[in-house]
Amino acid sequence: MTALDRIEAHDKLTGRARYAFEYPVEGVAYAYAVQANVGKGRVRSVAAGEALGLPGVLAVLSCENAPALKPVDDGELALFQSRAVSYRGQLVAAVVAETLETAQEAARLLRVEYDPEPHDVRISTGHPTLYKPDKVNPAFPADTEQGDPLGAFSACAVQVDATYTTPAQHNNPMEPHTSLALWGDDGRLVVYDSNQGASMVRDTLARLFDLDSSRVRVVSPHVGGGFGSKGTPRPNVVLAAMAARVTGRPVKYAVTRQQMFATTGYRTPTIQRLRLGADAEGRLGAVLHEVVEQTSTVREFAEQTATPTRVMYGAPNMLTSHRLNRLDVPSPSWMRAPGETPGMYALECAMDELAYATGIDPIELRIRNEPETEPISGLPFSSRNLVACLREGAARFGWADRVPMPHAPTERRGPRGRKLVGMGVAASTYPGYRSPNRASARRDPDGRFTVRIAAADIGTGARTTLTIIAAEALGVEPSRVTVEIGDSDLPRATVAGGSGGTAGWGTAVVRACEAVLTAPEGVEVSVDTAEEVRAQEKYARHAFGAQFAEVEVDADTAEIRVRRMLGVFAAGRIINPKTARSQFIGGMTMGLGMALMEESVMDGEFGDFVNRDLAQYHVAACADVLDIEAAWIEEDDPHLNPMGSKGIGEIGIVGAAAAVANAVHHATGVRVRDLPITPARLLPAL
Repeated sequence: MTALDRIEAHDKLTGRARYAFEYPVEGVAYAYAVQANVGKGRVRSVAAGEALGLPGVLAVLSCENAPALKPVDDGELALFQSRAVSYRGQLVAAVVAETLETAQEAARLLRVEYDPEPHDVRISTGHPTLYKPDKVNPAFPADTEQGDPLGAFSACAVQVDATYTTPAQHNNPMEPHTSLALWGDDGRLVVYDSNQGASMVRDTLARLFDLDSSRVRVVSPHVGGGFGSKGTPRPNVVLAAMAARVTGRPVKYAVTRQQMFATTGYRTPTIQRLRLGADAEGRLGAVLHEVVEQTSTVREFAEQTATPTRVMYGAPNMLTSHRLNRLDVPSPSWMRAPGETPGMYALECAMDELAYATGIDPIELRIRNEPETEPISGLPFSSRNLVACLREGAARFGWADRVPMPHAPTERRGPRGRKLVGMGVAASTYPGYRSPNRASARRDPDGRFTVRIAAADIGTGARTTLTIIAAEALGVEPSRVTVEIGDSDLPRATVAGGSGGTAGWGTAVVRACEAVLTAPEGVEVSVDTAEEVRAQEKYARHAFGAQFAEVEVDADTAEIRVRRMLGVFAAGRIINPKTARSQFIGGMTMGLGMALMEESVMDGEFGDFVNRDLAQYHVAACADVLDIEAAWIEEDDPHLNPMGSKGIGEIGIVGAAAAVANAVHHATGVRVRDLPITPARLLPAL
């Protein structure tokens, strides 16, 4: 294993690394968007006279004058193409001006009149729009059934039947969604954009503006976080390109923090019913996991919440299902480990409840239910080391010292009053994806190598990891390799998502480097891994892990502090331990925030999220984590990719919220099934 500092660290530290909004261009103008202030309806009129009379205003765009766009699958990108208002916060107009301040003031002067209609924004299990989607993200069946789940459950000696809810949660990367667009004299569109995949953004813009893909270039070498919210193009990039075409000027547009809550995606709220049936020894006989989520009227997004249940534990009778509420809300989308994160929260809390119901240690209960093959598909696992993670984590965390339940809460008295202390555990899992990619490599005259691929580094360390992979394939030191990424003019790459970047991009990089070793100097060799990926053997490929948490609960105020967290993971070969540890800990910290603080609150009357900034939407920070550590076990899996690696960007958050919730129950004896676990929810039951 090579522990390598980030290749771009010095550039970021000194400010040389440019983000989308920072590129200098001559004659730049600025756009500012106006959002709908009704929950549903139609735009009756847009009075732009006062705004256009403001000095420095170049244009006002709305449904009354916007250029026509070609249709694409994502209805959120049909910017100003109709008068329909599908949710509060939808972009209905925009101003372009010489300065950002002028654009903001002109936007305030716009007079948008609406014909409002009643809106519906409340998710429920009995909603009249409830329906079964054709598939859940990305292409899993919505439902699965094996054996006789209901009959087997009713016959089990020990039963857990509980409903868990998770709220809407918003991605909040440090860098907001920003775009700078300019049209060349030759009609080519160039966009500097904050995204997780330049190739996909290029193709989408080409379709929208009816261009050949070669006429569009998307540049994004540095991205300040995304967590899934930049995994698909958002209206900001369309607005910048449209405004630049209309004005004939380069245009910058940055989504404000407040606007992000309606326009850049979020994790859907979920209502999950878990039924676990087991015998007296804790062996599962039936598992039923039924999920209700929401989607918008603009674009269907069905999160794969119950899919990890199809992977985790052996049971002869199993049912999983997904149902959607179609509501007048912004479209939900990817947020770090979509599906696995809320789904494993419910499953792992239910497993904890089963452990107490059977009187079996929570770790032992999970070990007793280890499957020999993937439960639903029957495929062999390429590797599965969940048990090793649980045992290693138990030894490191001091699980043997944990007082079993039922017990009187462990109380510690200190200078700040009475504290209740408890430990919790949860498992984690995430699929091992690998997608087809292209890459090129060239041996330069000075003995160095240049590797090119349109991958994205969203702060994960991808540029550094690909440098290590290339250097190993070439048999040279990393200092002799330059990896170029973040530009759609480079060989096509998939998005940074699904924890599949290293596996997919890395395979292409390895094959390009192998090919260039036999190529003449100066010749650029290109490869495409589509055939290799299609021909791979059929295995169930998943990473696994174990999450541990110790919490301290104030007995008088119900304030919760996480004293310690530990994650132990089995994720194939860890290519760069330095950046890997950062990824694991970042995910665990997000899981802590999910457990205790993150919640986007929907106002039913106005049809909007009421907390739309970081003062009211609370994100976990350093002060919230007293002691957090990540570790991994050595795992040799020859069925994955040339590097033997599994994705690590998302598994760190999976299971973390459940570990904290289970620790709170162990500390207090109170089971809170609705996230986040706030003092207001916990205190009445203490």
